Amino acid sequence: MKKRILVAPLNWGLGHATRCIPIINALLQEGFAPIIASDGDALALLSKEFPNLPTIELPTYNISYSKNGKLFKLKLLKDLPNILKAIKAENEAIESILKHNDIAGIISDNRLGIRSKKVPSVFITHQLQVLSGNTTWLSTKMHKEIIKKFNACWVPDVEDEEVNLSGILGHVKGFDVNVKYIGPLSRFTKSDTDIKHDLLVLLSGPEPQRSFLETKLLAALKSYSGDVVFVKGVIEKEQTKQVQGHLTIYNFMTSNLLEKTIKESALVLSRSGYTTIMDLAKLNKKAFFIPTPGQFEQEYLAKRLSEMQIAPSCHQDEFKIEKLNEVETFKGLKAYDFEVDFKDLFSLF
Repeated sequence: MKKRILVAPLNWGLGHATRCIPIINALLQEGFAPIIASDGDALALLSKEFPNLPTIELPTYNISYSKNGKLFKLKLLKDLPNILKAIKAENEAIESILKHNDIAGIISDNRLGIRSKKVPSVFITHQLQVLSGNTTWLSTKMHKEIIKKFNACWVPDVEDEEVNLSGILGHVKGFDVNVKYIGPLSRFTKSDTDIKHDLLVLLSGPEPQRSFLETKLLAALKSYSGDVVFVKGVIEKEQTKQVQGHLTIYNFMTSNLLEKTIKESALVLSRSGYTTIMDLAKLNKKAFFIPTPGQFEQEYLAKRLSEMQIAPSCHQDEFKIEKLNEVETFKGLKAYDFEVDFKDLFSLF
């Protein structure tokens, strides 16, 4: 019997789900039997990527962004009772799952309540430090207390405190938790490909901010003369494709088509989510980032990459199509020469 490993990404945008794809593939290659557990778009996406794997629906966190990015933290505090309720529901769900399934281990990507003392439980996060403005010390302390309840914490970045992708998010001195840096995770592989598209727009993330940016960019791109592929990041039952002059619009793409399209695009415009940054670094792409308003993590990553002359960025309400010209003077993202030792990681199970 193959050991069954529960892989449970958070359903907040698509990044947590997509960075679990290389982990699920590695589990299969190492002879394990992954079971996918999540909810909403994250579960739908992974079900499309791995149609032959069993899935389990988990309780939803029911978190949404405020319409005004400046009120994001206030909205999150208001949602805190729902989050705590979801964590409790996750605790109950995992006990039921373990009771009815022979599970040998748990890999939770930012799902705070998916753990158990009965089997080895791993927490994946690039945020050892959780930025929240003047309450960063508190949000970081709370996060640390939760991580301590897991057997191990895997950080998808390199350990080097100077040359890395996550900066202060994934590198905290004196963080007394069982942390293992596993290297950047990406479902993609680098290869030389001819450029066919001038611009690829990649959207994802919780509503209503995803829709706000979609509307803004579609209007701005009317004056753009180059060839554009626009991926909305809306997971639906069937993939759709619309061609409107120089614009080709998809509702979503699965990994193979997305990898091909990124490689064939000269420039990528997207949110500055950490998983997107890892994917674009793997493929050595030029990028322009628009962080989600009010999301401290994305705003920090965008600012850091801009200051390092790697990729330019701007606030959502400041974006104009002319800003894409700034990319020419930036270096672009580069991959780190790092191979994830999955055999060593999975020895925990």
